[in-house]
Amino acid sequence: MIIVGWIAAFVFITVAAMLRAGGASLIRTPRADALRDARVNASGAETVTRLLLDRSEIQPALGTTITALIVLAVIPMTWALTDMLGGVELGIALLVMTIGLLLVVDVVPRWLGRNRPGSLAYRIASALSVAIAIGAAAGDLIADPDEDDDSGESDPSDAEERELILSVLEFTDTIVREVMVPRTDMITIDGAASTDDAVDIVLSSGRSRVPVTGESVDHVVGVIYARDLLEMFDQESPVRPIQSISHDAYFVPETKPISELLREMQANQQHMAIVIDEFGGTAGLVTIEDLIEELVGEIVDEYDEEEPMIVEVDGTWLVDARLDVDDLAEVVGIELPSDEWDTVGGLVLELAGRVPEEGEAFDLDGLVFTADSVQGRRVARVRVTRV
Repeated sequence: MIIVGWIAAFVFITVAAMLRAGGASLIRTPRADALRDARVNASGAETVTRLLLDRSEIQPALGTTITALIVLAVIPMTWALTDMLGGVELGIALLVMTIGLLLVVDVVPRWLGRNRPGSLAYRIASALSVAIAIGAAAGDLIADPDEDDDSGESDPSDAEERELILSVLEFTDTIVREVMVPRTDMITIDGAASTDDAVDIVLSSGRSRVPVTGESVDHVVGVIYARDLLEMFDQESPVRPIQSISHDAYFVPETKPISELLREMQANQQHMAIVIDEFGGTAGLVTIEDLIEELVGEIVDEYDEEEPMIVEVDGTWLVDARLDVDDLAEVVGIELPSDEWDTVGGLVLELAGRVPEEGEAFDLDGLVFTADSVQGRRVARVRVTRV
């Protein structure tokens, strides 16, 4: 029994020392450095960045967990020493044990952690996250519910900074397919179209760049710029095929991380990319504005007609079928499957097993999804109600 007690004490002390060193490393890690490392997918950096969003909570929560581990280590050690020693010898042994614990669990690990900011915290980021969560939960349990708590009043600038950092973290995990304009919503110009037709399409769409297609949307042969059309009129140039004045299109796979794509588009001075699927067909398009909006939110100018993606009316949600399934789940407060489909329209197609008729309804997890508007083979709007 004594041997088991010593083994248990050794394990608790080792874990406590590891957490103390990791905590010291975590506190000394600049949040900007962690965020930079997270953007290049450094192991543990994203977890560390999220922990640093509540830097003031790290030490109290981690301290609670470490203290509990020390107590769990001291109990079997004290029992073992009591069985082995007595009198003055026991007192000396307890004093030596206390000094030893102070060095092993606090002084040395803290020194190691402070001298290795970032790297040590990254290595045990998951363990730190669990320990901080346990300590925070324990702190909430023993907190006085009647005690006034002003900690909830935070500086608005801090909240904005947190939101921006979380956006950056999500940005690194997002792929092009999740932010692209799908091919069914693409505005294109046939390569054989006349200049007048091209001008009409550009003016009616309000786009400064429009893809030029050949035989089909899957055959994108270039991109036409609105300024090129204007120059043709200003210079009274002879009529030329649209394809002859188009620029080379920039193609990217739909699985490409948008953080990489943004850097590439900036380096290559590209404003639009054609997204292709695994079979080489056109999946959609993405602009540099789409990517920036993932970081800073929707960018609306005086020419944009801003239409909400979701509207609640008397407990019913009218949803644009292009809305992300996760965004709808957040609004309605339940978890929805998003493994196979990214959008609400895709989810309805999965529930139906075919293109639904307008007015058809499908039940899922206490919600009713009604195909409110169907355009051709595409669900355009969905009505969501609770059962």
